Amino acid sequence: MTILDQHPKPGDGDVNLYLSGAYIPVQEEVTAYDLPVTGELPPELCGRYLRNGPNPAAEVGADHHWFLGDGMVHGVRLNHGRAEWYRNRYVGSSAMSRLRGEPDIAGPNWNNSTTGPNTNVGGFAGTTWAMVEAGGVPVELTYELDTVARNDFYGTLPGAFTAHPKADPKTGEMHAVAYAWGEWMDHVQYVVVGKDGTVRHTVDIALPGMSMVHDMSLTERFAIIYDQPVVVDLNIAFTSPFPFRWTPEYGNRVGLLPRNGEAGDIIWIDVPLGYSFHPMNAYDQADGSVIIDLCVYDRIFDTDVHGPLGEGAQARLERWVLNPATRTASTTIIDARGNEFPRHRGSLTSLPYRYGYCVAGSHDPADGWPTVKHDLKTGERSVFDHGPGRATGEAVFVPRQGSTIEDDGFLLSIVHDLNTDGAELVVLDAQDFGRGYVAQVTLPQRVPIGFHGNWVSDRSVSPV
Repeated sequence: MTILDQHPKPGDGDVNLYLSGAYIPVQEEVTAYDLPVTGELPPELCGRYLRNGPNPAAEVGADHHWFLGDGMVHGVRLNHGRAEWYRNRYVGSSAMSRLRGEPDIAGPNWNNSTTGPNTNVGGFAGTTWAMVEAGGVPVELTYELDTVARNDFYGTLPGAFTAHPKADPKTGEMHAVAYAWGEWMDHVQYVVVGKDGTVRHTVDIALPGMSMVHDMSLTERFAIIYDQPVVVDLNIAFTSPFPFRWTPEYGNRVGLLPRNGEAGDIIWIDVPLGYSFHPMNAYDQADGSVIIDLCVYDRIFDTDVHGPLGEGAQARLERWVLNPATRTASTTIIDARGNEFPRHRGSLTSLPYRYGYCVAGSHDPADGWPTVKHDLKTGERSVFDHGPGRATGEAVFVPRQGSTIEDDGFLLSIVHDLNTDGAELVVLDAQDFGRGYVAQVTLPQRVPIGFHGNWVSDRSVSPV
């Protein structure tokens, strides 16, 4: 029997989807060397593909929410055509320390978070960071993914951080909008981290309720705040581990904060009702308007209070054009089919761009989740089908060395194979899906379906 046989369908009785099938946590921390490779790894890929996700270490109940599991980082080190190692490691936390009978990890824990960051992982300022939304301090990891300590950007972070910062390709700075529902019930904070890894600027932004501000966008002029109708329900805030609920009467709006402005300078613009976890990219136009491409759900956390999939929800890819002068928005559907985990070439963050990459398919990974490339100029949609029961994760774009052509590069992702209860790191040619897999790296164990990751080159974070 495979995971595919065990995988429940959304709506199957009282089954918690996020503790079943392809989401079942793995318990063992594994180190494996010289991984099998089918095809040829591009020799220029020298670094680590890293991905974070929730992986409860202790027993959890049927009311478990997917977003709340202990963080586990999976990593594959590529080096001159070889897949040198795979490692998976729990991100350190007070809960993991108690479970292991060890002292708590070092570093400040401003909101007394018990679990380790479980949402994203990446390299910045020469360091590897595991990150989480809703208040937790980032945790610094070694090159080999072992926990160093909580790191509040070397004592400069005043409070919360986020799992979805945006790196400005021109300045090297990192921009974020952070929320912390247990501590900040009336505001979020815009945070700018300098390329040296220390916070240089913050702005507190008052909100009428505690909205789940999962992500943000960045243009050359604005930091973009999403104030959406998934809000803390005060009736359950002290009894539920995840108190956010769909609240359509809250409304939906976007705030354009000038990068060097204050809260009073924000231009708020109402947008159609819905919710977006993940924007693809945003940029300014010459006429003063702002373009945002993003994945939008009609509603979320309405009937399924354990995660985003049980309602059968799928996000469509939309383009929003915001007019700061008139405070109006127009919306266009780019692709009405399922799109999530959008990515683009990182060197074009906040800038005009042409290509984006998504995970497509249904709300059920057993159906197979393809990788989709969107040409936002021509409307062409290219699909890489990984096969029945094979569900890709977020595709990370890595440019080909020396090339300035926007889509000349590779897409890296983990494919979860529900047929074999296994996983692969796959490499695609971003310009030519018809080529098939450039390379497939067989991983030594299953990787539960999780959240976000990045390619961290050895030039960004050195192995020594």
